Amino acid sequence: MSASAGDREPGIPLDNAKEEISGPTCTGESSKHDSAVCTGSSEIKSRAVVKYSAAPPPTTYALLQEKTDLKLPPANWLRENPQLGSAGTTILGSSSKSKPFSSFGMAYDFIDCIGDDVDVVSDSENIKKLLKIPYSKSHVSMAVHRVGRTLLLDELDIQELFMRSSQTGDWTWLKEFYQRLIDQKWQRKKKSKEHWYQKAILSKFLYYSINGDGAAEPVPDNLNEGEEENGAEEFSSSWPTAFTSAPSDAEESDAPKEESVSVDSKFALGQVTSVPKEQNLPMLFNEGENSQGLRNDFVRNIMWTFEDIHMLVGSNMPIFGGGRYPAVSLRLRDNNKPINILTGIDYWLDNLMCNVPELVMCFHVNGIVQKYEMIKTEDIPHLENSTFSTRVVKDIAQNILSFLKSNCTKEGHTYWLFKASGSDIVKLYDLTTLCEEAEEEKCQNPFTLPVAVLLYKVASNLMLKARQNRKHYGTIRTLLLNCVKLLDQERHPQIIASAHYMLSELFQLDEPPQEDCGESLRAGGSEDSYSDEDREEEEEEAELTEDSDENGSYSSCSSPDSKAVAVIRSVGELSVPEKYKSTHQIRPSCAFPVSQDKEEKCRHVLSYVLKGLKAVDGTIKKESDLPAADPNTPIPLKYEDRSEIGACAAETGISRLLERAGPLQADQKHPTRSGMIPGSWQHRMKLQLFLKASKAYYVLSDAATNLLKYGRALRYIKLSLQCYDAYCSVSGTLHPQVLQFHSQGLSLCGDIQLMLAQNAHNRAAYLEEYSYQTKEDQEILHSLHRESSCQAFNMATDLAMDPEYQLFVSSKCYEAAYELLVSEALKDHASDQLAQVLKRLGNIRNEMGVYYMNQAAAMQTEKEVKKSVSVAEQEMWKKSFAFFEKGMKDFEAIRDSTNTALLLCNTGRLMRICAQAHCSISADQSRGEFSPEEALYYNKAIDYYLRAMKSLASRESHPAVWDSVNWELSTTYFTLATLLQDFAPLSRKAQEQIEREVTEAMLKSLKYCDLQTESARQPLYQYRAATIHHRLASMYHSCFRNQVGDEHLRKQHRSLAELHYSKAVCLFHSLRDAPCELLRTLLERVAFAEFIMAGQSSSSAKLKSLTGAMEIMTETHHALQLIHKELLEEQVDLSEPYPAESADVASGPTSGLNLQEVMKLIGVFEPSFSFLLLQLIKLMTTMKRKPSNKDEELLKSYKNVYSKLLRAEKNAPLLSRIMLYIELLQQLNPQTGSDNTGTHL
Repeated sequence: MSASAGDREPGIPLDNAKEEISGPTCTGESSKHDSAVCTGSSEIKSRAVVKYSAAPPPTTYALLQEKTDLKLPPANWLRENPQLGSAGTTILGSSSKSKPFSSFGMAYDFIDCIGDDVDVVSDSENIKKLLKIPYSKSHVSMAVHRVGRTLLLDELDIQELFMRSSQTGDWTWLKEFYQRLIDQKWQRKKKSKEHWYQKAILSKFLYYSINGDGAAEPVPDNLNEGEEENGAEEFSSSWPTAFTSAPSDAEESDAPKEESVSVDSKFALGQVTSVPKEQNLPMLFNEGENSQGLRNDFVRNIMWTFEDIHMLVGSNMPIFGGGRYPAVSLRLRDNNKPINILTGIDYWLDNLMCNVPELVMCFHVNGIVQKYEMIKTEDIPHLENSTFSTRVVKDIAQNILSFLKSNCTKEGHTYWLFKASGSDIVKLYDLTTLCEEAEEEKCQNPFTLPVAVLLYKVASNLMLKARQNRKHYGTIRTLLLNCVKLLDQERHPQIIASAHYMLSELFQLDEPPQEDCGESLRAGGSEDSYSDEDREEEEEEAELTEDSDENGSYSSCSSPDSKAVAVIRSVGELSVPEKYKSTHQIRPSCAFPVSQDKEEKCRHVLSYVLKGLKAVDGTIKKESDLPAADPNTPIPLKYEDRSEIGACAAETGISRLLERAGPLQADQKHPTRSGMIPGSWQHRMKLQLFLKASKAYYVLSDAATNLLKYGRALRYIKLSLQCYDAYCSVSGTLHPQVLQFHSQGLSLCGDIQLMLAQNAHNRAAYLEEYSYQTKEDQEILHSLHRESSCQAFNMATDLAMDPEYQLFVSSKCYEAAYELLVSEALKDHASDQLAQVLKRLGNIRNEMGVYYMNQAAAMQTEKEVKKSVSVAEQEMWKKSFAFFEKGMKDFEAIRDSTNTALLLCNTGRLMRICAQAHCSISADQSRGEFSPEEALYYNKAIDYYLRAMKSLASRESHPAVWDSVNWELSTTYFTLATLLQDFAPLSRKAQEQIEREVTEAMLKSLKYCDLQTESARQPLYQYRAATIHHRLASMYHSCFRNQVGDEHLRKQHRSLAELHYSKAVCLFHSLRDAPCELLRTLLERVAFAEFIMAGQSSSSAKLKSLTGAMEIMTETHHALQLIHKELLEEQVDLSEPYPAESADVASGPTSGLNLQEVMKLIGVFEPSFSFLLLQLIKLMTTMKRKPSNKDEELLKSYKNVYSKLLRAEKNAPLLSRIMLYIELLQQLNPQTGSDNTGTHL
């Protein structure tokens, strides 16, 4: 790979790595070098992409003259040079010793790749060491960590660790375990002088190569000693000690600054690592002045794909220009020592990882340059004495990766991959489990904190992606739970609090249930494992014996081996293709056990919020320092009855409600109630947690409202508003989104109070629901009380016993929500929500108007003696009218014509109640004349109903409301006409004027009787229309009887009376459930005919009138049959003709028979029927002209019926008498003819 990649965009591969090999390039004559290497007919796919490079563009290396003495230092030696990277700061050149946390530094920088895209993150030296295991006898000791499907590999210098632990006393359990494992007393090996000599020669060679003209300068005699000391200090692994006390200021200033946590501030809430000094991550590690800490200090980071393995690799190899290719690597070799297979693999892998196509080898003898040799990268495996199979290396890589992935299954655990020097057995231990068994603290493992921070960072990064894709939710949850497991709350409260907040954010409370997310939301799965429970065990592992090898490096004691998670029995197995191929699939998305049930979701959220709050609270002050409530003591709940004192208190509470709802407050500069400093991480975290808790309680309240559990709903909305109150106490500025959510909370609170007022009958159950508290809720309240008294919304959320007070509270909640939405902060944000709140405001004002209207109606009915209208009644009318007016304005503001019409309709009803209250009562307690006040209010009611009709415009806009208004309007006209007719104001108006007004009102009522539309009200309309016709007919009948003189007017009245009687009979006949009304109308019509007959002089005219009257009388047959049928159904024993007790049931189309009315009508029917028969018999008998046969038969029939009527038992039961009349009418019917249509005209 060329170092010029530093100037390229990250992630872009070098030119010679852009395409994979299309055919074998083993010939060595190909003009183009691809990023593929092949052996024989087989090929190894390798592709390297530079993700980051700190090196400048490569310069051409200086070709040293033959006989150049490398023992003499060049003039620029040991000066920092970006071309050499880390080699410029030390005489040792490119170090083969990895930093202890190098993989974490890379992972932090390339967080997008971690968990899913990359299989391995490690220093290139560690990768080479692993791939050389089958060829090398040297020891291997590496720490392995899993994050998602990514493995992080770091060198675990066990000897360095124990050297440090002997001073601090830490890791003693591991030291004892290691000494049992190794059958020899541990002692540190020292590097030989030859080792340091070779390092120095290499360093000087590299400096000569970048500055060939530099003059050689002598070096001090004690150089070798200094080199050795420097080397030991510079490149020994820097190991963290256990957590110690906070460092001094000097140490703090010298400590390296760690990379900030690059995640969205919503989740990270600032840098996790930028916390007070006892929380600062670099301070937790005593790594020495020159330590790189957790930083990524590689010259370049490369995304290397080796076959199907994706690796993020760090490399410090110097790269030069020159030769036939744009990039070459330089190597120095002793001409007396042949290249062995380990060196060959080393060179080959380095060039593959860095995508360098050529190797330049400089040979020397005792430091004197001899010659240069150019070797292509693909030829390295075929060099003499170092031939190796690239296929085998590929198999080794795949086997080691499969072995690690199959066995390193627990996230957050530190695994130790160990192979003793000279041994063929590789073992994998779970150090986290061993540490727990040894009862050591978490901090005894130096990897705990870096792993936890990495888990947190990966989760934070995925959280941003999760907005678009819910499949990440399970992975995020697992990462965060494992992160929290690793950390001590007292030492790392910020990460723990932030992790719990993110866990709560996984539960999207405002999303509708999704049908397609069952896969990612199904229950099950382990919290910390990414693989199946039953892993494939190694063959015959149980029979593995621990015989010591030739070198005696293994103990015969087999007890430590039971601690190993997995064992590779022989390194030779790694060369067998697919020997360790994993048989199970790593789940790309972990199970996320979340129910679609809203309440369960919210309980999960509140659980995480509480843990987050506890973590934050633990860093501020001790609980004993605050006047907070005991979390185990329920918060007392109170309610207020509506009274004068209660009203004042309520008004005060409302003013506080609106103050708290203010859109913006001044920025806070002073500590909060608990002692938090505004702007601190605790402050920002509490803001998020309080708001999340408030939203969770809001959703719980909304769900309880839908279930009609209004007591529970009020308790939850109280908790939601208390969380918001605490949020306001802590927050300096309230953002529009927060204010918008608050208006929703107030609106829901108003809904609940309204429903409580409407369901007063179930108050005891609601009180029980309201008083219940869970321990979790109490603990959250306890945390809230550290910041606020949480009293601002008490008035809105107390459970009152008075419906009027509840309606009042509900209206004030809506008003506060409205004030918020029209405030400066929100006027451009919430138009849809404003319409909803205005609709609720209109509704609650309608409810309050109806409440006061019903109160007024109740006062009216409770008065024993009708007196003048009381002040209390008038007060109720005024309140009701004012609320209706306000409600209409609310609905008009959102152009809601339907609800406007309903409120106009209710106002009309209020006017009718006012009219009823003004009816005059005479001295004898009887109803007086129709008063002008009544007329005034009835006419006002009519005006409001007409406005309602106008608001609706047509029936199509809303049929149900239209029909309701239409009915009320018809009813009002009918009531006005009826009262005018029955209680005519003759003292103020002339009879003719009253008759005109009655006729006009009746006809208008008739106009709004919808007889055509099929509906539930159709029979009522028919009954009303029939009654109107009957009343008009009766009025014209009366006018006709009383009119004297004006014959034209009498004829007109007679004609109108007959017309309306005819229509009334038709309508009553069609109803079938108004037999009494039908019978009364027919009898009145008979009486009308008799009256006309009485005024006639000629016998023929009288006979004609009487015959017509008899035809009408025969029509009563139908009415009597209906009455008889109903009496039979009721099975009433009517042995007495006039029973002392009878049901006083109002006649109506749907009511039962009024027995008194039936008896009265039968009492009229008998003499009328008898009189008609007698007069007909007399007239027909005294007729001068000779009767025809038909007349004789008719007369005979009349006489027969009249005879039976006279002989009838007068005290017979009603049922028997009615049955007799039906039989008699049946006898007359054939003679009079069944076609009676003429009488209906």
